[in-house]
Amino acid sequence: MAPKLPLTTRALLVRPAQLAPPKGARSYDAKLEEQTLRPLKKGEVLVKINAVSFNHRDLWIRLGKYPAIGEGSPFGADGAGTVVGAADDNDPLLFKRVFLVPMRGWESDPEAPESPDLVILGGSAKIPLGTFSEYVIVERDQVVSSPDHLDDEHLSAWPVAGTTAWRAAIVNGRVKKGDNVLITGIGGGVALVAMQLCLAKGAKVFVTSGSKEKIDSAIKMGAMAGFSYKDADWVSQLAKALKASSKDRPLLDVVVDSGGGEIMTTTNKILRAGGRVVCYGMTAVPKITFTMREVLKNQQLIGSTMGSHQDTIEATKFLAEHRIVPVVSHTIDGLENAQEGFDLIKSGAHFGKVVIRIRHGREGFAKL
Repeated sequence: MAPKLPLTTRALLVRPAQLAPPKGARSYDAKLEEQTLRPLKKGEVLVKINAVSFNHRDLWIRLGKYPAIGEGSPFGADGAGTVVGAADDNDPLLFKRVFLVPMRGWESDPEAPESPDLVILGGSAKIPLGTFSEYVIVERDQVVSSPDHLDDEHLSAWPVAGTTAWRAAIVNGRVKKGDNVLITGIGGGVALVAMQLCLAKGAKVFVTSGSKEKIDSAIKMGAMAGFSYKDADWVSQLAKALKASSKDRPLLDVVVDSGGGEIMTTTNKILRAGGRVVCYGMTAVPKITFTMREVLKNQQLIGSTMGSHQDTIEATKFLAEHRIVPVVSHTIDGLENAQEGFDLIKSGAHFGKVVIRIRHGREGFAKL
């Protein structure tokens, strides 16, 4: 006999801000509301979400700084839970732990999305689907089985960060055993997963951050050394560390960067000829300087955005094989307390992902 499915779900929705923003700007509230769950269609499953995690884009949506924001859509691209319903009563996914594929429009092309519109779940006008909900209806081929070594809270920290980091470091960066890798901005979800993936590959990882505490934490996790980008001579410090770690390989092979700006010209002298700089974000400056010096050294600048469904599958297999545990900085209890997460992301004080443990109760209806 098929299980009795819930008729409603609580979800954290994108709603216009009630307080007027500055002239010419637009901002959004996050409002916890109850929604009706429609009947499942062929090929769909119902996932009971047990944990979700924040990405910076959730904050950018609140601030009106993200394209094609969907009013009334749930927040969230990362979510993990259990399949509790299916259109087919004999679906083998029933009662299996899964996480949601966090994007649409890129299935398997090895170079770039098949669709001109790569859409990440949560707060989008193009796909009104997000994970910040007690239950989510999703296509059965858009979930991935959960690795046994992770609980749902740690798994919810994986999909966006894991896919992005895998694409940047492993697919585009081609990091392999013995490589010297620099990862900038350590502490964020993608940078930390990139470090974990590179270490599992057998690479030597060096990091930068503006926080000594974050650098120290990264070294405890296996990084060779870390440097404050606030120090004018951080590149010289890194050059010395490279020479000390290996006289035969005193140069970087790969840089995995999220800042942009002068990353190419800054690292030119310590990046080997033919070395790669992979940029998956530009949080510092929205452009990168590329000069003739880099051309003459055959150094490569590679843009890397998110990743494909196939990347997610391959990254998750690697995660399971090496029993990697994504770093969770804070766990918040209940969607009704989601504002704590937005505040943490805004402060930048987190080291790893900010997770919400979903409570399947009826309390806490409020605007955040």
